[in-house]
Amino acid sequence: RIMRPDDANIAGNVHGGTILKMIEEAGAIISTRHCNSQAGEPSVAALARVERTDFLSPMCIGEVANVSAEITYTSRHSVEVQVNVMSENILTGAKRVTNKATLWYVPLSLKNVNKVLEVPPIQYARKEQEDEGKKRYEEQKLDRLETKQRNGDVILPVINPEPHTVGYSQSSLIHLVGPSDCTLLGFVHGGVTMKLMDEVAGIVAARHCKTNIVTASVDAINFHEKIKKGCVITVSGRMTFTSNKSMEIEVFVDADPFVDEPRERYRAVSAFFTYVSLSKEGKPLPVPQLLTETEDEKRRFEEGKGRYLQTKAKRQAQMQQAAQQ
Repeated sequence: RIMRPDDANIAGNVHGGTILKMIEEAGAIISTRHCNSQAGEPSVAALARVERTDFLSPMCIGEVANVSAEITYTSRHSVEVQVNVMSENILTGAKRVTNKATLWYVPLSLKNVNKVLEVPPIQYARKEQEDEGKKRYEEQKLDRLETKQRNGDVILPVINPEPHTVGYSQSSLIHLVGPSDCTLLGFVHGGVTMKLMDEVAGIVAARHCKTNIVTASVDAINFHEKIKKGCVITVSGRMTFTSNKSMEIEVFVDADPFVDEPRERYRAVSAFFTYVSLSKEGKPLPVPQLLTETEDEKRRFEEGKGRYLQTKAKRQAQMQQAAQQ
């Protein structure tokens, strides 16, 4: 579909959350279609995880986004989907790849939202594809468990914070989950949640550097629990790390099930977003150094630095490999 002004920021760059929402919709369609391809109990595919995805180049107002999805692996209860996003300038015909993403879905019964159904298997062109898919499945399963164990953090307000500190830029958004946010089963679309998360992360980044910012990448997004219609969700973001030209922002989604449920607030989703600062000409700008004040902030900064260096090393290795080919 064509990108319009309400899809973008004031500089004309399309919000990362808008693209993430389109990616999730494509994945949900193909997964639900596949899970209902054989006779049996009808189901709807629910998003469980999004692997790290890089925003390879900004998309702008007036360009057309072409989103394509393919199922690349199935386990007994999950589906792996690979999604590519291509941007097309309809005036010149020029096309470029802007995003590549890997998503995991589970099929939930239409009769019982808490029942996970079995997934029909797919046919692989070669045995190596199945083996590689199984390896990716085991890795993401382990990472989801580790991420869930460190989900006790909360983001508290800071009185009169100094500029460039964690407290100065941290932000929260409160949203009442309505019918238009939800699937047929009455829980929130993963794409809706990711769009809100990107919005909050973007506010944190803009507050920190006071310039135009764009989403550069998103680390794995883990959907720990479903968010039902009628919940009030709080999306909170805080700066964890800055390099010379990038900012890492941790985002939480907490749900308060106010309607018909006595349950306490719970952590539903968590992820790390990376942003870069751009000049009016679209050139990368230096990012102000994050000022850490507490021991927890210093610890999170070092953890973020580790993720940054790991990603940088991996990207350099991929570039070297591509150059050798």
